[in-house]
Amino acid sequence: MSKWPDELVFAPLGGVGEIGMNLGLYGLGPRNRRKWLAVDLGISFAPPEVPGIDIIMPDVGFLEREADAGNLAGLVITHGHEDHIGALVDLWPRLGCTVYTTPFTHALAEARRLGEPGAPKIPFHIVPTGGRTKIGPFDVEFVPVAHSIPDSHSLAIRTPLGLVVHTGDWKIDPTPVVGNVTDPARFTALGDEGVRAIICDSTNAIRDGISPSEVDVQAALHDLIAAAPHRVAVTTFASNVARIRSIAEAAVKAGREVVLVGRAMERVIGVAREQHMLDGLPPFRPVDAYGFLPRDKVVAILTGSQGEPRAALARIADDDHPDIALSPGDHVIFSSRTIPGNERAVNRIINALVLQGIKVITDRDGLVHVSGHPRRGELEQMYQWLRPQVAVPVHGEPLHLSEHAELARRMGVREVIRLVDGDVVRLISADPSVGAEVIEEIPSGRLYKDGQVLVGAEDPAISERRRLSFSGLVSVAIAMSSKGEVVGDPMIDLSGLPRLGIGGTPLDEVVEDAVLNCLDGLPKPRRRDPDAVAESVTRAVRAQINAAWGKKPLCHVLVITV
Repeated sequence: MSKWPDELVFAPLGGVGEIGMNLGLYGLGPRNRRKWLAVDLGISFAPPEVPGIDIIMPDVGFLEREADAGNLAGLVITHGHEDHIGALVDLWPRLGCTVYTTPFTHALAEARRLGEPGAPKIPFHIVPTGGRTKIGPFDVEFVPVAHSIPDSHSLAIRTPLGLVVHTGDWKIDPTPVVGNVTDPARFTALGDEGVRAIICDSTNAIRDGISPSEVDVQAALHDLIAAAPHRVAVTTFASNVARIRSIAEAAVKAGREVVLVGRAMERVIGVAREQHMLDGLPPFRPVDAYGFLPRDKVVAILTGSQGEPRAALARIADDDHPDIALSPGDHVIFSSRTIPGNERAVNRIINALVLQGIKVITDRDGLVHVSGHPRRGELEQMYQWLRPQVAVPVHGEPLHLSEHAELARRMGVREVIRLVDGDVVRLISADPSVGAEVIEEIPSGRLYKDGQVLVGAEDPAISERRRLSFSGLVSVAIAMSSKGEVVGDPMIDLSGLPRLGIGGTPLDEVVEDAVLNCLDGLPKPRRRDPDAVAESVTRAVRAQINAAWGKKPLCHVLVITV
């Protein structure tokens, strides 16, 4: 008999202490032979300080080893946002398990997979909206909730030890335009059943009150589009089908036609049409119809609300889009919020549009966006419905998690657990005298998608690229005879350095002098050793550049013996 009692644990590998990159694990059984259920497999977007990297994913090394040992029961996807599903194509081959989700989310995942050459065929088990399924030792109920994408679900996870609720992303919205509502009766019934723990969204835990409804945004968009004198372009998250429907209905009411701009938008709309979420609306026009429509008869729905440089809106702001242009007096509505970290990119686009005489409307000007996450009032309502014994705040930065933890305590939750990625928290033990606490740590980290390759956060390429972005590169090629004599002139190339240093001295001359002086000063035995020559020249070049510029660039020295 194992010395470890049976227990149910929760361990995040992403999404705690950050917004995005969600991956949570539930483990059932003794510590040395648990069965695991994974929830979500998302991405986050790389900050500017990681040059050349667009996407970050959770490191699934621990889960991969458990899958290889036959301990991974399955992967559940709560909804179709990229921060919950975006890593599926890249990371599923390392796990190889069945993926459980509901119809719209499955269709969206399949559309995305088919759009990526060489993407693996993933085995899905489709659960109906509000359905329930057995996954190994876990009994998982998909509980419908309102969110900013259709078909979002919380998870009621039942085990022989008890019930926990994983909320996923949610809000309370009785009029969501498209998609689920968060049903008070269903969550109250779960509370009556007895909820041991809630693992809950913290994104808006710093905001008081109740989130406005999607139908309130719909009314505001109707008014703005009806009043616009010329073209209207609206940028929003491609996955927000309710928002797209609201924009389209406003366009029809104003006698305008809708043009879709952006591949991500087209993919989601195709899935939404198949799922009958846009029934009753006329077909949208393709992007090449834009130039033929009268200026006051068009509404363009665009990708690029987060300032993505290759998205449609950025190209329009730079007057670089092949099909879409805006003129002074046209309106651009940002029907979205700026994700933290994207402010600079979004502001650049807004400023470029304003300089062209285009009127820009954001949530500072009116109710053109509402969040899909619960504010404090909604969190309080969820705690009243479920009455959990344990609260584990997730899906938020440290401030959000801290505020959520305080709210849970005020709501009377006896055990509130703060954790970070990699922590393992015991939720339930077979021993009733044992409470909830962090009991161990498992390996966690980040993977960077570099082109089509996944690399670890500690990969030398990442640190070198940071240094290159800060201080550039000096390349030196030297040909030497077997006797240690220089053959010809060294070849020198500078990348990312200014042309002139302090006092106006050309930096290529500084490098050339440093190389020749170093070679002249080397003893003959060291000149016959290519590695020793490269090391000495590197030190000399970096020192002289630092004296002339104030920075030490990367230096690559190639010594060839001829």
